[in-house]
Amino acid sequence: MRVIIKKNYEEMSKEAAKIVKDLIQKKENCVLGLATGSTPVGLYKELIRMHKEEGLDFSKVITFNLDEYYGLSPDHPQSYRYFMDINLFNHINIKKDNTNVPDGKVPIEKIEQYCEWYEDMIKKVGGIDLQVVGIGGDGHIGFNEPGSSLNSRTRLVALDEQTIKDNSRFFDKIEDVPRFAITMGVGTILEAKEIILLANGEKKAEIVAKAIEGPITSQISASVLQLHPKVTIILDEEAASKLKRKEYYKFASEAEKKIGLRLF
Repeated sequence: MRVIIKKNYEEMSKEAAKIVKDLIQKKENCVLGLATGSTPVGLYKELIRMHKEEGLDFSKVITFNLDEYYGLSPDHPQSYRYFMDINLFNHINIKKDNTNVPDGKVPIEKIEQYCEWYEDMIKKVGGIDLQVVGIGGDGHIGFNEPGSSLNSRTRLVALDEQTIKDNSRFFDKIEDVPRFAITMGVGTILEAKEIILLANGEKKAEIVAKAIEGPITSQISASVLQLHPKVTIILDEEAASKLKRKEYYKFASEAEKKIGLRLF
């Protein structure tokens, strides 16, 4: 696991964008796993800038999103399809047919079949090359709430009360927040060849420390990333403020001057 600590959100977002850019330039038909929420917005803005100012080409890129609220149509202002269109897809030269976001309007009796289909679609394109994830206040990645099996696959889940509370800021009132979502499973996420976890702000500091330095547990699904062979954690200083391994800061200081990161 590699931990990169940047001064602020802007620098953190640019660091993540560099990793995505490097992959696209090495493999133009790469498969990206994408996340929603406020955390990756800076990353997407930087990718848009790279496309417009540096010619970063998304024409052959394929994407799969982690999750979607169940019950919301793609054109709903709070749906994750709408979020991705507004914050990234509409501003780059990606083919919309190559962008995949779970369908929140699948009839309930077809959910299981649909989730299997989503998994099969990922496998047909060779798997996800790089998966971007955030971390919820309860430690979830995707919508894999506390107690999710670490081998779980794409499925319909009930949202935790903490998640509903956290996400209520995007809705007029908390009652409007959907109670269910379709999400990639923890097992699905772990099959990505490379993973980036982004977190910023003091509010995420405690859960970030538990996920990185604490035991691997289904109560904090992000903790399972400790098992992945190629994970990069990118934090701002506030999100990193409760990491206990302070001795590594001093140890890495000289190396950081040369390579721009801190290794844990």
